[in-house]
Amino acid sequence: MVQQAGNHSIEDILSDLHVDIETGLSAEEVRLRRARYGPNSLKETQRHPWLHFLAYFYGPIPWMIEAAALLSAFNRHWADLAIILVMLLFNAGVGFWQQSRAASALEALKKQLALKARTLREREWAEISASELVPGDIIRLRMGDIIPADACLLQGDYLSVDQSALTGESLPVERTIGEMIYSGAIAREGEMVAVVTSTGSDTLFGRTARLVDEAGAVSHFQKAVLQIGDYLIYLSLVLVTLLVLVQLARGAPLFELIQFALILTVASIPVAMPAVLSVTMATGAQALSKMQAIVTRLESIEEMAGIDILCSDKTGTLTENRLTAGEPLPFDDCTAETLLLAAALASKAENRDAIDLAVIGAVAEPAQLHGWVLKHFMPFDPVHKRTESGLVSPQGEEVRFSKGAPQVILDLVAHDNGYDAMRHIREKVDAQVSAFALKGYRTIAVAGTNASGRWQFLGLLPLFDPPRPDSAETIVRAREHGIAVRMVTGDNVAIARETAGRLGLGARIAEADSLFGEGVDMHHPGEAVTERIEQEDGFAQVFPEHKYAIIRALQARGHLVAMTGDGVNDAPALKQADVGIAVSGATDAARAAADLILTAPGLSVIISAVEEARHIFERMNAYAIYRITETIRIMFFMVLSMLIYGFYPVTAVMIIMLALFNDIPIMMIAGDHTRLDPKPVRWEMHRVLTIATVLGLVGVAETFLLLVIADTWLAMDQSAIQTLIFLKLSIAGHLTLFVARSRYSMFARPYPSRWLMAAVFTTQLLAAIIAGTGWLVTPIAWTYVGLVWLYCLLWVLIEDRIKLAVYKHLELTGSHHQSFIRLLGKSLHPHQRGR
Repeated sequence: MVQQAGNHSIEDILSDLHVDIETGLSAEEVRLRRARYGPNSLKETQRHPWLHFLAYFYGPIPWMIEAAALLSAFNRHWADLAIILVMLLFNAGVGFWQQSRAASALEALKKQLALKARTLREREWAEISASELVPGDIIRLRMGDIIPADACLLQGDYLSVDQSALTGESLPVERTIGEMIYSGAIAREGEMVAVVTSTGSDTLFGRTARLVDEAGAVSHFQKAVLQIGDYLIYLSLVLVTLLVLVQLARGAPLFELIQFALILTVASIPVAMPAVLSVTMATGAQALSKMQAIVTRLESIEEMAGIDILCSDKTGTLTENRLTAGEPLPFDDCTAETLLLAAALASKAENRDAIDLAVIGAVAEPAQLHGWVLKHFMPFDPVHKRTESGLVSPQGEEVRFSKGAPQVILDLVAHDNGYDAMRHIREKVDAQVSAFALKGYRTIAVAGTNASGRWQFLGLLPLFDPPRPDSAETIVRAREHGIAVRMVTGDNVAIARETAGRLGLGARIAEADSLFGEGVDMHHPGEAVTERIEQEDGFAQVFPEHKYAIIRALQARGHLVAMTGDGVNDAPALKQADVGIAVSGATDAARAAADLILTAPGLSVIISAVEEARHIFERMNAYAIYRITETIRIMFFMVLSMLIYGFYPVTAVMIIMLALFNDIPIMMIAGDHTRLDPKPVRWEMHRVLTIATVLGLVGVAETFLLLVIADTWLAMDQSAIQTLIFLKLSIAGHLTLFVARSRYSMFARPYPSRWLMAAVFTTQLLAAIIAGTGWLVTPIAWTYVGLVWLYCLLWVLIEDRIKLAVYKHLELTGSHHQSFIRLLGKSLHPHQRGR
């Protein structure tokens, strides 16, 4: 199958494909080639939905939950079993629903393909399904057609092709004999005959689709949940093993050991953790939808909070994807107003040509165009490279106007006025065109006839794709939030640099071919290439493979990367990015591959989404610390109590009630108030586990001290002690949440939300009523209930001070740390002492 035509003659192409341009392929040859190359459609690997669903029951936390379910069934604890199974199925259902959306990306790409194609076979032209095309088919293309496969042009004058959705180029490109056109592009003008060189997955479009299918980064949220699960698994295994060995040495019955193993397992598993975190992200997704941003993958919210690089497509994202006339440059006695009017009269709106529409739209007073009678019009084509109109003015005068390539317009005027007379104008035009080109502008020249019918040069008109009104502000706000913006475009370097200058981006714009030259593996480009990619401010003349490779390279350097885009060419990069963002007006393929879909024009909502994501992340981080703290507190305390006192400090029923009190109502954390971190935030598991472990061990100490007080000083019986400990664990658990929810003092703003406060005090009131009235437990005196409350309030103040000290230690902000850093600075820079 021929992939490139640029280095071969037409004869070589036809010879390689074994086809005659006059006859086309035979029916037998088509059959053989279809068997070899397959249909002209995208391939998709199917996986049974049940296999997708069952995959969510595999992993450390699902294993722990399943083990608890088996133990519950073995011991006939049906209430426990029901609660655990509901949580397990809920977590699997949420994950399955999220991943089912991924299959829509390829479906959306398929819809972009042409449905029909005009094909020459056995000397006869016929319209067939585009999926039946094979390499070597002769096809005819004309205005409005979607290119059905990669092809090389054979006959005809020219074909204007809009391939912005594939390459990101903002303007249609002119293609002539011997040049390649790509599947999925749109023919805007002209008519030509071509030969198919590649079909299906081997086309540029197909390779893009294959990248979408292969792309995708593992969620940091998933990694964090797995790390937490691993930590708790190892901890529980050590404690259970220790306890079983000691109890067997004491001669404890095997059945009692199994029963206690069940209690400890249920206590140690954060059964509701995935559900609570999912609900937190779902609540955030709802908030983002009100900002006209639709979340298609919940985990992307957590990723969004940590992005430090935003790769943005230029055309249609940073810019408006429409040509706009710049400041006119009139020559001699012509005025800017007259120049624009002449250019507009040399245009035809109904042709829907991008340049014609830009010029007509630039006329300040459209009423000036009224009253002119069009006698004839010559549209632009690559041969003449200009338009020309013959009109009758409102005053009845016959006049002609022309616009087009500057050198062509100069030759037109010089024909009437002499080349020597035009020398100074030609020099001025050349200088101005070069100056505009350095800015990335496309320049057209305008001429008109005077009273004697001779052509006169009127001036130059630059054209450009303007930035969106909010793009520059969005880039500034992104930097304020610790996010670097990188522009990625299919346009040339000059246009990219001019746009970057207008938007306040850096001037280091690299051409894709200079990064991914011959011999460079895009999947593994090497350390030198990835370092250079990290340092560049933008990238020009990129293809889909380049965008995909740029995202992967930045991720390999440890960055969390967001990518914005709107075209088919952006789909692989959108899916590979940690957060893929489809902007307003994006193609179906781009939206299907994205994690966040913007439904309103502009990019400003991205920063609002980042801010909301960072609030959500803080809630998730607080819950993770709180839940690990509670797990450590209950596990260590129960094992320590069994080893020293030899009885269960709480019953199985109390364990289930604690699980309900600690997890179900605490879902209100999804709407808690949090601080906005000015920099990207990520899961720092060392910090999370350190804080949680310290708070958990403090909780063990305070709970065990209460057990000693109840047993030694208050002389309470075993069942009453269990109720006392249950009440203490319930109250202290939610008070600890107020400690864990912020790295600052628990009394600092922002304060907890009213819904979180209501949930906490409601569950604590229920726990107090259960302990005082004796519902499902042994009742204790209301005096003891009050004392437990005071005891927990005292300890929560101590926990808060300990938390602040640990954070200072981890962040090296303690006074002794700062003193040491200052001392180190003086030792390393003794020459600065005299300054």
